[in-house]
Amino acid sequence: MIDRYLAKQSLRAARIRPLLETIEAVHAVKGRVSIIDVGGSGNYWKLVPPAFLDEHEVQITLVNLLPQGSQGTADTDRIEHVVGDGCNLSMYADGSFDIAHSNSVLEHVGNWDRMVQFSHELARVGVNYFVQTPNFWFPIEPHFLLPFFHWLPAPTRIWLVSNFTLGGRWKLSAKNMDEAVRLVESANLLSRKMFADLFKDGEIITERFYLLPKSFIAVRSPQTRTRKE
Repeated sequence: MIDRYLAKQSLRAARIRPLLETIEAVHAVKGRVSIIDVGGSGNYWKLVPPAFLDEHEVQITLVNLLPQGSQGTADTDRIEHVVGDGCNLSMYADGSFDIAHSNSVLEHVGNWDRMVQFSHELARVGVNYFVQTPNFWFPIEPHFLLPFFHWLPAPTRIWLVSNFTLGGRWKLSAKNMDEAVRLVESANLLSRKMFADLFKDGEIITERFYLLPKSFIAVRSPQTRTRKE
C-alpha cells in the first residue's frame, strides 16, 4: 500500500517510508494516529498524500516557537497549530502522541544541552518517533548550500555571510556582525555518533546521496522495537 502512495513522489518523499510504516502500524491497533510535529509546517505534510492521512485518521499538532500564519501552510482540519518550545513540552504528558516527528530541526535548537533536552522531550511525549537531521560529514552544507562551509572556522563562515549572499533561494546574508554571528550559530550539524547518542533506543537510518551519507533518521516504532528484541 505504501508503495502505491510513494510511486509518484519525489526522492525527498521517499525518506518518509519509515514514518508511513509507523502510521500504518499504529492505525492497525488504534484506528487513528496522533502526531506531534515539532518545528514543522503544514507544507511539509504535502509530502504525504491526503488520501493516506484521511484513510489512517491522522491528526497533526504543529509546535513552533512563533505563531504560524495560515498562508502557505496547507492548513486542514487535521492540523492544529500550537506555540511552544520543543525543548520544553511540559504541556503534554508522557506518551501523549502516537508519533513524535521532527524534520531538520534538531540542528537549529542550540547547543548540545538544548539538543539533549529536545531529543528527550520528543522521546517522552511520543510513543514512537521519527527524527531527521543533516550529516555534518556531508560535503555540502544544506542551509548555506556552499561546499565545505560548515567545516570552516567560525570567523571564516562569519566573514562569508557578511560579504556574500548564500543559500540559493533562501538568500542568507548578514547586514552587520551581530546578524552574521547569529546566522552562523543558527545551525549546528551532527555526526552519526552524536545523533545516535541522543536517540539511544531508536534505529538510525542513513540517507545517501550518490552513496555519500547525506542525513540521518532516528526511528522508534513497533517495527524497530520488534527488530531489537
